[in-house]
Amino acid sequence: MKYAEFVEAGEMKIIDRDIPKIEKDDDVIIRVIRTSVCGSDLWAYTGKEEQGHDNDGHEVIGIVEDTGDAITSVKKGDFVIAPFTHGCGHCRTCQAGYDGVCQSHDLGDNFSVGYQAQYVRFQHGQWALVKVPGKPSDYTEGMLKSLLTLADVMATGYHAARVANVQPGDSVIVLGDGAVGLCAIIAAKLRGAKQIISTSRHTDREALAREFGATDNVADRSEQGIKKLIELTDGGADAVLECVGTELSNKEAVQVGRVGLPHGEALNLSETFYKNMYVAGGPASVTTYDKEILLKAVLDSRINPGKVFTKTFNLNQIDQAYKDMADRKVIKSYIKIDD
Repeated sequence: MKYAEFVEAGEMKIIDRDIPKIEKDDDVIIRVIRTSVCGSDLWAYTGKEEQGHDNDGHEVIGIVEDTGDAITSVKKGDFVIAPFTHGCGHCRTCQAGYDGVCQSHDLGDNFSVGYQAQYVRFQHGQWALVKVPGKPSDYTEGMLKSLLTLADVMATGYHAARVANVQPGDSVIVLGDGAVGLCAIIAAKLRGAKQIISTSRHTDREALAREFGATDNVADRSEQGIKKLIELTDGGADAVLECVGTELSNKEAVQVGRVGLPHGEALNLSETFYKNMYVAGGPASVTTYDKEILLKAVLDSRINPGKVFTKTFNLNQIDQAYKDMADRKVIKSYIKIDD
């Protein structure tokens, strides 16, 4: 099968590799229909961190090809979303709706990796996989794109809104205009936010943010940007969804937020203490959100997160798919493997 391999910073290539086989009784082999490049995949590609795997791909929709003996929830031929998390569905954290940190197996087994390929071995598939009605040919390409976002970015954006406790009527600031930030805008609107402020400096991303539900946009950064955000929210937002992950964006989030702040790196706790601000975040509860909220919202056309994919590639073009994202020529790269 074709498999994407990291060569060095700035270079991916396609190699031939054996199709994976069932190794454990709760494995599922999936023939990949669509995959993508995530913003986190770029960290090694752009030289910001060391590469730990052949490829960091973790977003897949596809067809079940084989199952281990313990799998009863899906069968060969089923159309599935393969979340980047692999929760069990019955441990304490999964039951609480935090399957991104499932306690039933090692942390290393809880996250997908190496999924930019024609076939993948999905571990712990009994509960984590999300079945989609019908087959891929029943759906438009636009709908397939939205279904693919449910493997990660739409669920991650929703997680930001959930842990920030976004409520109807709230004012929300979203820091970051990548796919997760844009999906966080969708999530904030879905949860009833009245005012949603995006922070894009790119006209195409600002336009998409507004289409998704942003009511305002502040492109300024540093003190000027903070001042505008505070003015727009009458003293500070009810929730700040930090969807960048840098120390700078976290510091900005603390200054413009009043109540909710998901995700964090280096924070001055005294700043949060004297604002009665709480900090929350972690790996998204992908399966929980997909099964309870997001899959139906996509199928009912209440949300259309697939619009974050702004260019389509095939697997042989994997290096260009990475490069165009790294160069900000596309918001998110969509990769067609098979029809």
